[in-house]
Amino acid sequence: MNNIRLVFFMCFATALSACNKPAAPVAPQAITAGTSCSLDGMVLSEFPGPKGQIHYATGEPDFFCDTMEMFSIYLQPEQKKRITGIFTQDMGTTDWEKPKDNWIDARQAYYVLGSKKNGSMGPTIASFSLHQDAENFTKQFGGKVLKFDQVTPEMADLTGGVVSDEHM
Repeated sequence: MNNIRLVFFMCFATALSACNKPAAPVAPQAITAGTSCSLDGMVLSEFPGPKGQIHYATGEPDFFCDTMEMFSIYLQPEQKKRITGIFTQDMGTTDWEKPKDNWIDARQAYYVLGSKKNGSMGPTIASFSLHQDAENFTKQFGGKVLKFDQVTPEMADLTGGVVSDEHM
């Protein structure tokens, strides 16, 4: 009987340790010609400005044609999915009109809110890996530099964007 208890305990302990293991690091996925926005179905490669992607422990990532959409989903109070990675594009190293690759960890990025530059759905939140690039961007296009944890749900307002787009 003691052997059965020992085997049961070992199996239980192994199962618990597997639950507490941190998820393996995820890498951003490249945007293909057919990659579409999880929120509105728009094809990401057809629009200017920084894109976003959120990876979950449950499987496939969500892609966003705009950082405004990425933040609006990420900052929802009812967001219950376990996030294993969140990425955006470094606009200091990629073309605004046709951004490609140059993915960075969104939590480490600097953001410019309130600039004159638009993303896929109008006003957006520009993303940069370097603080100096974000500052240079504000000198040219206006706005305010923020860190990831300074962006609030009120700032990630989709009014005028996907919420009121009558063309979809």
